[in-house]
Amino acid sequence: MAESPIRTEGVTLAERAEQMLQQDIISGAHEPGARLAVTELANRYGVSSSPIREALSRLAARNMVAAVGRRGFRVQALSYEDLADITRVRVMVEREALLLSMRCGGDVWEADVIGALHRLRLNVQRAGAQFGQGGEEFDRLHHGFHAALISGCGSVRLIDMADDLYNQAFRYRQINMQGMADAESFIGMHEVLAKAATGRDEDRAFALLRAHLNSTLMNVYPEGSPQA
Repeated sequence: MAESPIRTEGVTLAERAEQMLQQDIISGAHEPGARLAVTELANRYGVSSSPIREALSRLAARNMVAAVGRRGFRVQALSYEDLADITRVRVMVEREALLLSMRCGGDVWEADVIGALHRLRLNVQRAGAQFGQGGEEFDRLHHGFHAALISGCGSVRLIDMADDLYNQAFRYRQINMQGMADAESFIGMHEVLAKAATGRDEDRAFALLRAHLNSTLMNVYPEGSPQA
């Protein structure tokens, strides 16, 4: 009989290790391309090597880390091709989820979108000149706005895919934020997107969403693919 995974407060050790490792990857604690040694990670996170290996395999399946033959794993490197692929899939997933939300979402969905926008706006306004530094609270609220936009779609799988892709793009967004000083323009972009979505203007909402998602790719790699 297979051994049951050890659970801690409803979460297995592998799941907990995956969460901690993912957070350290997207925050930059583990830099792009850095080698991920199982023994070192086990000591860092206070678990045995087995949950770490399972966590690394899960993150590899989600393209957060890369398997390096029999030598273990490395943090997925940053590249134009990687971000272009993330962006392409995000556009497809979030377009479908947004369209479904506009067609199926009711008053609660609209209120969630407007509320998420309001909280994001307040955070940006309070940050003032520090806006471009981002931060955990900013990212939580920015993520919350995008999650609210698609929360009425009725599909758990679409929401999960969008959430995963959002996290995969985090490191690129941090680079993008460093060059972003116009807080008013940033909020304005989200305001027109929220207005189009809650107004059920499907063509405009999708055009705005696509432009917003592509802006990170264009800002981080203004010259396009280095191989072009």
